[in-house]
Amino acid sequence: MNDKGNLISRLAREPLVHFLLLGMGLFLLSGLLDKSEGEGNKQIVVSPGRIEHLVTGFSRTWQRSPTQQELKGLVEDYIKEEVWYREARILGLEQDDTVIRRRLRQKMEFLSEDFVATEEPTEEELQTYLTQHPEQFRIGSKVSFTHVYLNADRRGDDVHRDAERLRLQLTENPRLIENPAIGDPFPLSRDFELLSESQVANLFGNEFADQVLTLQPNTWSEPVESGYGLHVVFVRERIEGRRPALEEVRDAVKREWVSTTRHEAKDRFYQRLRDQYTVTIEFPEEVKEENPIAAGVEKTE
Repeated sequence: MNDKGNLISRLAREPLVHFLLLGMGLFLLSGLLDKSEGEGNKQIVVSPGRIEHLVTGFSRTWQRSPTQQELKGLVEDYIKEEVWYREARILGLEQDDTVIRRRLRQKMEFLSEDFVATEEPTEEELQTYLTQHPEQFRIGSKVSFTHVYLNADRRGDDVHRDAERLRLQLTENPRLIENPAIGDPFPLSRDFELLSESQVANLFGNEFADQVLTLQPNTWSEPVESGYGLHVVFVRERIEGRRPALEEVRDAVKREWVSTTRHEAKDRFYQRLRDQYTVTIEFPEEVKEENPIAAGVEKTE
């Protein structure tokens, strides 16, 4: 293919070209509509497609088709909306309206997202993203443990002494844990299996979780404090956290890759549009007096 053909091919794939062509089309259409309205076009046609759209919207909301009377009301409401809309456009009421400006911005952003839709990532791209964001996909540590609870409110100043005594008893006689009467009543279970750090924290608090995940396995611990009171803890198993392989977290990596890539492409797309404008920032004098930094921001770009 010659250089001219290559250029045409590149332009055909360029989202900005598509966007500008669509914008031109919308501009011309808007101009025609404004002209017809300005010349006194007072004809409103409620087409079969519009009626079908009204019926579909009603059915989605109420889970049934509208009655004849309800359909008549839907059509009359649409006509009323169209009349108000056209008259407002003729009067130029849509100009400098904050709500309308924000709605149009939102529509433009939605439209731009369609133009910057990303392709499917390759395995290499996913692996690179995972390598660059290891902590985002890290598989956290997990722990299985048994604990005996001691109520600080009930035991008062003796709670630490009682906890130490209990630890020694459990160390000397491991079968003592089979006695449900040891310790004080506790609203949760005595045994927990492979909980993540966040799960332990949700149940016992962050400080408790931090300590339990560092305890020596297969031994009764020194007293560990939680929001409930004191606990003597026996860690049965701990699985250390690690960085996963791509096949373990591919869906999550792909989801984040697509989100990040779309966001970056959208920002680039906006910047290319913005670069077509000359922007002048002029702060009021009273603002510059109250905030000298504003004077340094004032510029034309």
